[in-house]
Amino acid sequence: MENRFKLGDHFKGRGAQIKTKNRFLTREYVTEHIEGLDEELHVNPHTKIYYEQSKSIVNKISSPDLGMSYSLNPYQGCEHGCSYCYARNTHENYGLDAGIDFESKIMVKTNAAKLLEELFLKKSWKANPISLSGNTDCYQPIERKLSITRDLLSLFLKYRHPVGIITKNSLILRDLDILQELAQHHLVHVYISITTLDEQLRRAMEPRTACASKRIQTIAQLSGSGIPVGVMNAPIIPGLNDHEIPSILKAASDAGALAAGKTLIRLNGNVAPIFKNWIATHYPNRASKVWNQIQSIHGGQVNDSRFGKRMTGEGKIAEIINQLFLTAKNKQFQHKSFPDYDLSLFRKGGNLNLF
Repeated sequence: MENRFKLGDHFKGRGAQIKTKNRFLTREYVTEHIEGLDEELHVNPHTKIYYEQSKSIVNKISSPDLGMSYSLNPYQGCEHGCSYCYARNTHENYGLDAGIDFESKIMVKTNAAKLLEELFLKKSWKANPISLSGNTDCYQPIERKLSITRDLLSLFLKYRHPVGIITKNSLILRDLDILQELAQHHLVHVYISITTLDEQLRRAMEPRTACASKRIQTIAQLSGSGIPVGVMNAPIIPGLNDHEIPSILKAASDAGALAAGKTLIRLNGNVAPIFKNWIATHYPNRASKVWNQIQSIHGGQVNDSRFGKRMTGEGKIAEIINQLFLTAKNKQFQHKSFPDYDLSLFRKGGNLNLF
């Protein structure tokens, strides 16, 4: 018999516990007047997969805050369920919500590899690093079954095209064979995202991700296989995980990471009520402190879209966090860096001649 859930139930393994209003829709289901309902309003938190044929797959990045020119996301929505994820708002473009829908209704771009190859075959295309997972994780759970990311990596190798990857899932180790070949040609950089080393916090905040120790092991295995790998300490949340910066960077560096990056949390759009509900539920004693400190680093708001400020924040608390990160980075990564990409190897327009 199928389990039935109603609004207000706790959805185990989900970061969001609420359905948020979609700003693009004029109508919505609400439970404001329970007495007027013939039966309880139910929701289904089980994962559903939807397959789509995309018209394009590579997006040009115009933000000066991001160290990438292009991104590619084979999936829309993410089952990892991170309560703070900025990508949640993009689910509203599909007529869905940024809360439970984002992590339980996953769009799969089945023709991603075909579109990428078509791009590489265009004589007008010039080699420029393309980042996998600029929006949602390319190694989220469904990738284990569908292998779309692996198909994409095979094309990057075939055409000798540079690629960057950011993930928080150890499933990336499945593709060590392709990554090693890419690394031999200086065509790949990998970042492993680590938000916390506290397993209790990780389980609550990122319920369907690899544990922190597994991510450190993943860095070690990638590094040991000759693949340039760094750590992305993100997001840093004042009053919750900011004190972990030195220990995260040290653990990653000791495991072989060559670089370290960070972002401070920002709660744009409907990510704000989702995170506020999450922090109040899981950490009620410190919820007000965390919320107020997030506001303090963004000029009194929890949301921030200002280039140059949205990732780093401002104010005294932001200064303390940024200085702590810089000190730890200088200590652990002083003589480390990624090798440069080799853009000269790209087989332009499908020229596969090896000579």
